[in-house]
Amino acid sequence: MKKLLQRVVTTTTLLLAAIGLAQAVEQPKEIRVDWAYYSPPSLVLKKFGWLEQEFKADNIPIKWVQSAGSNRALEYLNSGSVDFGSTAGLAAVLSRANGNPIKGVYIFSRPEWTALLVPKDSPIKSIKDLKGKKIAATKGTDPYLFLLRSLHLEGLKKSDIEHVSLQHADGRAALEQGRVDAWAGLDPLMAASEVDAGSKIIYRNVAFNTYGFLNTTEAFAKQYPEHVKRVISAYEKARKWIIANPDETAKIISDEAKLSLAVAKLQLTRNDFSNPVPGAEQIKAFKSAASILVEEELVRKGTDVNHVIDTLVEPGYAQAVVR
Repeated sequence: MKKLLQRVVTTTTLLLAAIGLAQAVEQPKEIRVDWAYYSPPSLVLKKFGWLEQEFKADNIPIKWVQSAGSNRALEYLNSGSVDFGSTAGLAAVLSRANGNPIKGVYIFSRPEWTALLVPKDSPIKSIKDLKGKKIAATKGTDPYLFLLRSLHLEGLKKSDIEHVSLQHADGRAALEQGRVDAWAGLDPLMAASEVDAGSKIIYRNVAFNTYGFLNTTEAFAKQYPEHVKRVISAYEKARKWIIANPDETAKIISDEAKLSLAVAKLQLTRNDFSNPVPGAEQIKAFKSAASILVEEELVRKGTDVNHVIDTLVEPGYAQAVVR
């Protein structure tokens, strides 16, 4: 009887040790999160260290990686350089359609962060006037897709303009230096070009601006679902703080991006932070834009873009957190 009891105790001890080891394995060594000037919540989180505080007791460090645009954030996700990346929604659809296994788990804002701009003294007045012109836009981003959708409104295609592929900051410089005729801009650089250089918006359409998505990889979400929720909870704290403290938020953007306070405030007026849970609204918006990805041959022939959208948008994590 004594030996049997010893065996039971030993077995129980081993099982508890195994469970403890399994739980330890399920902790990531670090959590890598991007930050971007176009994502005010990421700047707030980075400023106040709330993600670091959230995971301090678990001894999980936070590594911050700057994204200069959706294309960079998506590259980092695809290469495994980050666990969370901030992108435009339609850019995420395009990336997943082309094989990047990501999930859109949270909406950091509903922005109007892109439009078509020309220099202050430009004779160009409308989309039709862009035919045959040089236009800067960053491929794989909302501004690029905004440009294509805008051209299609007037029966124009990418082949009707000369697309100059430049990262957002370089596109702004090219516009202001007269090296391109127009630019599909991105805030806060777009706001800065308006305020500081007098650049003019010739076309804006909030419906063509897709949502600011926080994406994670399928692998990370599957292995660490509770950590995904905890990252989202930190983003929720930042979102609520931004709504309550717009002036302080503008100051953070101004300081981080090294832009004037007027520019930062203009950027903030173009962001809606009211609905952070992805779902039917975003799916509908993406599906209405899906045709542009096919028509411009941005996805492989035969790709079921609607299915891609359905598998990208994942509301469950945010629903578990947002109250």
